[in-house]
Amino acid sequence: MKKAVSILFSFLLVMMLLITGCSSNEAAGGKESAQSKNQDSKFLYLNNMKEPTSLDPPIGFDQVSYDILNNEMEGLTRLGKNHTPEAATAEKWDISKDGKTYTFHIRQNAKWSDGSPVTAGDFAYAWKRLLDPKTASQAAPLAYIIDGGEAYNTGKGSADGVKVKAVNDQTLQVTLAKPQRYLLSLVSNPAFFPVPKAVAEKDPKWAGEAKTLVANGPFKITEWAHDDHIKMVKNENYWDAANVKIDGVIWKMVNDLNTEYQLYQTGALTAAGDAAGLPGDLSDQLFASGKVKVEDNSGTYFFRFNTKMKPFDNADIRRAFSMAIDRQAMVDKVVKGKQKPATAFVAYGLKDAAGKDFREAGGDLIKYDPQEAKKLLQKGMAEEGITSLPPITLTYNSNDLHQKIAEAMQEMFKENLGADVKLASMEWKVLVASQKKLQLQFSRSSFLADFADPINFLDGFQTGNPMNRTGWSSPQYDTLIKEAYNQPDESKRLTLLHNAEKILMDESPILPLYFYNKVYVQSDKVDGIIRHPVGYIDLKWASFRE
Repeated sequence: MKKAVSILFSFLLVMMLLITGCSSNEAAGGKESAQSKNQDSKFLYLNNMKEPTSLDPPIGFDQVSYDILNNEMEGLTRLGKNHTPEAATAEKWDISKDGKTYTFHIRQNAKWSDGSPVTAGDFAYAWKRLLDPKTASQAAPLAYIIDGGEAYNTGKGSADGVKVKAVNDQTLQVTLAKPQRYLLSLVSNPAFFPVPKAVAEKDPKWAGEAKTLVANGPFKITEWAHDDHIKMVKNENYWDAANVKIDGVIWKMVNDLNTEYQLYQTGALTAAGDAAGLPGDLSDQLFASGKVKVEDNSGTYFFRFNTKMKPFDNADIRRAFSMAIDRQAMVDKVVKGKQKPATAFVAYGLKDAAGKDFREAGGDLIKYDPQEAKKLLQKGMAEEGITSLPPITLTYNSNDLHQKIAEAMQEMFKENLGADVKLASMEWKVLVASQKKLQLQFSRSSFLADFADPINFLDGFQTGNPMNRTGWSSPQYDTLIKEAYNQPDESKRLTLLHNAEKILMDESPILPLYFYNKVYVQSDKVDGIIRHPVGYIDLKWASFRE
């Protein structure tokens, strides 16, 4: 009886969302029902799953924010169709002989959506604001490569000591602490997008509403119905507006995979699966249809242990929990999206000095071994002088897939360790805030690479890094990461990173589960949507087939 009620409720929920989805998009200026019948409107209908954390570039440091930001705004460079950085707001750049000083030349016709010019000063202001300790941006460590950046962000230096300056309105000069070959890729990341100083200083909440937002990218936001949808239209002041072929985008916020897929089937969505994949219970059927597209995505689905909270202050107990998870079974039977099990933290797709994949070169650093896991658990408990585990709660952000994964892990912990683990769900923003305060014992997380280098995966676990959120600290690990940043020899640098990753997996402040990919379905009437393996969805080149 309960199952029948549940099915009826799910059906009614889908129908309600279909109805409210259509009405909200009519209010936003585009009719989903019309979109399913013809393409005259030239609007894309995509699902962002949930409300962006923030559309202020250094604040919304996550996919639900950056997928939108990447189409609303633009950095000095932009990842092109082949996923490599190309000229964007900067039309060209010069690099000094020592590889440390970059001089970017801003386009004369680069403008904000209000018609005012985008200047080098907007970038200098934005980058120093990114590093300002008062901004408290999780993305700030990305800018530590700028000379004086780390000192300013950690309270040991000043804004004036950050070596980035506007030589004039069209010239931005930045000096790095050490030469870094990935800078041009890095500055395509939304954290390095410009911010209009006059707008931001006049209204600190400028990025929170459509009426106060300004953009310099292919699209601009004209409506934002919080927790429901965001409407973007083509930005007529964008420097390359002539090559933007669609009229705009409606981003829905439907946080349920089955409902998202139902909306796609009715034509109410142009694509499904971009934000979190396709429904696992339909995976066999969908893959058999031959219509599912699978692409690489450099990122990791993982869980954080709170190393300041019992019993996970013990490394052997952490290792035991990690070793008790059958990752292959998890991706085959629960996630069902053709993902690869995460046998370490750094994902596939990043090349080393010899052209070999970093993950393949590093090998498997985690294994599934229930018997060894039991031994490690007993060893850790003996070290702690306990005969039974304290209450354990695994917290995940509200989502049907995350719940299924948590339930499967709960069963594995019970079967392989005899451990009882309670489950708790939490809204994403609240979960992240609680992780930062080290209030959660064991919780879900995710990481998508910001630029194509393994150090991007690893530097976030340095002591005190805002991305750490585990309480874990290792002087040896910190030293390896710092040496890697300062090592000019690429082969030696990558060896340092392999050694650091091994320490991370041996100490196990995190439990990697699987490596992300992009599994989605898309209307055959649409072309040119770019999904970057390292980066975010890009709609600049999207078009409708005739």
